[in-house]
Amino acid sequence: MRVLDDQAAAAVRTLCELIVPGSARTGPEVYIDALLARMPDGQRAATLAAVGALAGPASRGTLAEHQFSPEFAIVRALACEAFYSDFVAPGAPGPGAWAEIGFAPPLAARLAKDWSYLGVSG
Repeated sequence: MRVLDDQAAAAVRTLCELIVPGSARTGPEVYIDALLARMPDGQRAATLAAVGALAGPASRGTLAEHQFSPEFAIVRALACEAFYSDFVAPGAPGPGAWAEIGFAPPLAARLAKDWSYLGVSG
C-alpha cells in the first residue's frame, strides 16, 4: 500500500463490500490505493476525506443515509470500478467480477489482464 494505512484500507474494503456486495474478496483496497497514488494531491485529499466521512457510518450499518452525498458518489464510483474492471489483487481469493456475472465474450476471455500500469503486479 502506498497511500492507505491499515485502518483506511480496512475502511475502503468495508465500504466497497457494502456498496458492491462480494467485492471484498477481490481486494478492492489495493486497486483504490493504486489509483490514489496516481491522483493529484487535491483529488487524493478529497477522496480520502470521502472515505473518512463514510467509514464511521459504514461500520455502524447506517450508510444508506449518505447515499445521495458527494462523498458516497466518489466512493461508489471507485468501488464499482475496482470490482467491475475485473481486478483481483495478488493473493486475493477472487474470482473477479467477470466470472461472477458471466461476462465472457471471446475477446474478453482472451485478455491477459496487466495491472502493472497501476504499480500492481502479480
